[in-house]
Amino acid sequence: MTSEYGETAVIQSLAPGPTEGVSYPLKVFYCGQCSMPTEYCDYSGQTDLCRAWATQNAPELLEGLEISEEPAEGDEKKKQKRGGKGSKTGAAAAAGGKKKSGPKKVTLQREPRGKKSVTVIKGLATFDIELKVASKLFAQKFACGSSVTGADEIVIQGDVKDDLLDFIPEKWPQVTDELIDDLGDKKR
Repeated sequence: MTSEYGETAVIQSLAPGPTEGVSYPLKVFYCGQCSMPTEYCDYSGQTDLCRAWATQNAPELLEGLEISEEPAEGDEKKKQKRGGKGSKTGAAAAAGGKKKSGPKKVTLQREPRGKKSVTVIKGLATFDIELKVASKLFAQKFACGSSVTGADEIVIQGDVKDDLLDFIPEKWPQVTDELIDDLGDKKR
């Protein structure tokens, strides 16, 4: 094959079979810290721990490897964020890990969803109430669907606002009747 400059290119065949200069079977060594092949310890996010493990358990593996001390220029260590909208729970998500300061109020509101309606509860996290636990409790109590949809918001299927006005202070005594606001119905 000839390139546009008249040079001849050599194409290496990837035909099945053994490659010259390679001893078979291949032996892959895995890091005891990150459980990745030792060549990839640099990408595990635990390079310091991997290096410490390798110096104690397999110093011969470190001879040909370069596990960088710090990221290269222009590269900053970026931690991968997992989860989506509801990955943090309660007030930690609402205030970035800090407790909300301000008025502690629980609000109840009925919102239309098509022909049916849902009840939206906001403000339970300000009273250190675990939202996932409260959502499951509401689903069991009212025999309906309930989910945590925001940093401090629970949506319950159906109109159960009147029942919640009695149930919340009964279940959580720190939330008194005066601290619960009924916002009525949300308009379309």
